[in-house]
Amino acid sequence: MYVVTFQPRNTVVRAGAGMTILQAARKAGITLEAPCNGAGTCGKCAVRVELDDPADLFIHEGHRLSPAQEARGLVLSCQAEIRGDVSVHLEQREENGLQVLTGGIGHGAELSAFIRKRFDPALFETKVFAGDDLLCAERGDTAGEVYGVVADIGTTTLVVSLVDLTTGKELVSLSALNPQSLHAQDVLSRIRFAGEEDGIGVMHLVLTSELNRLITRAAAKTGVDPGNVYEVVYSGNTCMLHLATATDPAPLGKYPFTPVITGGNHLPASGIGLAVAKRGLLYLPPVISAYVGADITAGIIAAGLHRLPGTTLFIDIGTNGEMVLSRDGSLTATSTAAGPAFEGMNISCGMRASVGAIEYFHAADTGVIELKTIGDAEPVGICGSGLLDIVAELVGYGVIDKRGRLAPPGSGGTPGFMDERLTREHGKVIFRISDNVYLSQKDVRQVQLAKGAIRAGISILLQEKGIEADMVDRVLIAGSFGCHLRERSLLALGLLPGEFAGKVEFVGNTARSGGEALLLNTGLRLELEGLVPDIEVVELTARKDFDRVFMDAMGF
Repeated sequence: MYVVTFQPRNTVVRAGAGMTILQAARKAGITLEAPCNGAGTCGKCAVRVELDDPADLFIHEGHRLSPAQEARGLVLSCQAEIRGDVSVHLEQREENGLQVLTGGIGHGAELSAFIRKRFDPALFETKVFAGDDLLCAERGDTAGEVYGVVADIGTTTLVVSLVDLTTGKELVSLSALNPQSLHAQDVLSRIRFAGEEDGIGVMHLVLTSELNRLITRAAAKTGVDPGNVYEVVYSGNTCMLHLATATDPAPLGKYPFTPVITGGNHLPASGIGLAVAKRGLLYLPPVISAYVGADITAGIIAAGLHRLPGTTLFIDIGTNGEMVLSRDGSLTATSTAAGPAFEGMNISCGMRASVGAIEYFHAADTGVIELKTIGDAEPVGICGSGLLDIVAELVGYGVIDKRGRLAPPGSGGTPGFMDERLTREHGKVIFRISDNVYLSQKDVRQVQLAKGAIRAGISILLQEKGIEADMVDRVLIAGSFGCHLRERSLLALGLLPGEFAGKVEFVGNTARSGGEALLLNTGLRLELEGLVPDIEVVELTARKDFDRVFMDAMGF
């Protein structure tokens, strides 16, 4: 056994021969961000090491760090096999000021909450009802203290809103990183992680602990007793609902992709470990399929999609690309695996939307390059909206060709102010955005894969219903990430068809706003539960033409 010391915590753990630094960190209870779960593809788990003998560490050939990182003694913890005593310095960047959109288009639901109270002066007690059923009785008059919570459980981020059920008013909304993403970034990798020993337990525990922290903090900020929170609504994709309730998600990862959880029901909140009223309830909205979940059904309610005349395309752009086509209220849904690129993951200098992330990029013909970072700080990385802006601008100036290839430095095919930013690292072309931030050829490929998947989903969904792109009346872009995008970039990249120009509306975090509508109005739950079984689902994996459409959609 070898001794591994993690600094600056001075945490010591013993590791057997062949164990990686990442595995040793997890054994020590230290969470290193490793969204690819140790596959060596994301490059995010870098640590600095000190060795008495270089032979004490064996580095597998996988993801390459930059020369500057290697010169500082950084290695990827998932690729560093321990063969002697080693001192590890944790240097992962703190992503401060995480920017998460909490607002979204609202339904304007009439207040008719599932939870209500009635004070009985004769008994000097307050009865708490869940629908028509008596939930519990409390001593004294507590009729004015009835609260609920909506938890938008995104693959990358969490949003928790505390709502007064007597007035329908949102008291506070808080956001945070979904801690599951530190172990595995996308849905498929979390399904695989859950299949490991105690994987489900880890995923459920870290998520519930963070939700409880947000609920407790929200209650403290508003002077609310968490014991007076009687109902929680979970809005999230189908996999997130499984992990949030400690339900095995394995069936979602294999044909015929049948979810264990279908939603439209309540569970005891105490059984999930939520820090709310002892007799509190958790409501799970209905899901459409294994990959179109409660975040989308909540979005349908928020946008009133089933009531809109004409043809509307609703798209939630994120780690997963879920979309619903409404044709005079008749709904058809599908989902495509966009991957984590739009969340800044699997990108060389990618990061989440936090302080220092480039969120806007524009190159003018005069040679002036304008970029904006979150918090107006020095650029330290690129978040999703900035990534799409950058790639769109480089495509427009010919720095990236139609097949997605970066122009070689000095090729003469690009303007001088662009060409001077093209250089090579590890023998491969990169485009330098600032002193420490760049775009690589691999990054461009990741954008191509993500945008190709979403564009292919749009094309097949329209084709399935016999609709041409110019027949679409409106396009609603939902999600925390979607609200920071620009229509211009989406069209320039070909993520959206050119026929959608002028028809795009960014509707915000409808998973949260729709979840809040379901919390406040029991009738909307019944309406949604009746609507979902009639929604047609198009399974892209069953389409023989998907690969062809996908490959065509990857071009710029």
